[in-house]
Amino acid sequence: MSLSNQQKKNLKIHAHALKPVVRLGQSGLTATVLDEIELSIEHHELIKIKIVAANRDDKKNIITEIAEKTQAEVVQTIGFVAVLYRENIDKKNYS
Repeated sequence: MSLSNQQKKNLKIHAHALKPVVRLGQSGLTATVLDEIELSIEHHELIKIKIVAANRDDKKNIITEIAEKTQAEVVQTIGFVAVLYRENIDKKNYS
């Protein structure tokens, strides 16, 4: 699933007021954290994740790995916060 620029713009508007639901710390992307991300994105569709990483490359790699493993789209990244979206066919909150 690839989002158009208009869809991303709409999702960014909705994400602005959100607070991060998952925070990655020193332990990195563990199975438990990935399960929590999966539950959150299943329930909310649009989530923010705060990532603590040593540098930009590490942060980018972690975000890419999360997106691949959860089959979510990266809407945007600002600093150490990533916004992810995965459509839940049962909900369709942000179409």
